[in-house]
Amino acid sequence: MNEDSRQENPEARPPQKSNRRWLVGAAILAGAVVGVGAVYGTKGGMGNQESASCPGAAAVAVKMDPLAKGQVAALNVNLAPQPLTSISFQTADGAKVTLADFKGKTVLLNLWATWCIPCRKEMPALNKLQADLGGKDFEVVAVNIDTQGPERVEAFLNDAGIDKLHRYADPSTGILQSLKNEGLAQGLPTSVIVDKQGCRLGAMAGPAEWASDDAKALIRAAIGS
Repeated sequence: MNEDSRQENPEARPPQKSNRRWLVGAAILAGAVVGVGAVYGTKGGMGNQESASCPGAAAVAVKMDPLAKGQVAALNVNLAPQPLTSISFQTADGAKVTLADFKGKTVLLNLWATWCIPCRKEMPALNKLQADLGGKDFEVVAVNIDTQGPERVEAFLNDAGIDKLHRYADPSTGILQSLKNEGLAQGLPTSVIVDKQGCRLGAMAGPAEWASDDAKALIRAAIGS
């Protein structure tokens, strides 16, 4: 086919307009996807929006977010709060406890072990935080996951003067696996702030100075005081 015949036959011309329309449409679609990500992609969020089971939790998280600084800068605030997975552990006398038993209280859930050096160093600060802010509205729930029996744990806590924290334990380490499944625990210590409804407001991997002014301001915001 010569040049003149291509000019006379419209079907032989390249579909330039069609291609342009396709490219424009693809660009609009890509922009829409990016826009949705910008709207719903929140720091630490596990979903696109606050769960219906967590009314008001997002507003609390927004207040917490700028306070995750200084000694607690490593806390990942969840701006789209979701219910924390069902977890259980036990008291010193072996009675089963679940997170639901703390409904009505803001909880700082901390997983630790005696063989974890950063955990041991962190424990006095957790004890001081409980002494300063613990009560009907807030509790530090430190769950030990040693598997060798309670004697070593009790000896360490007594030697360290830990007298404000209840003795909670999970020698099965199932609680650690549950939090790992939610992407909240890579090792020890791990801390999770849970609101009065059982919804996760934030999580931290590693130790923190929980008795610091930074930590207390953050916890007060989580409590709503």
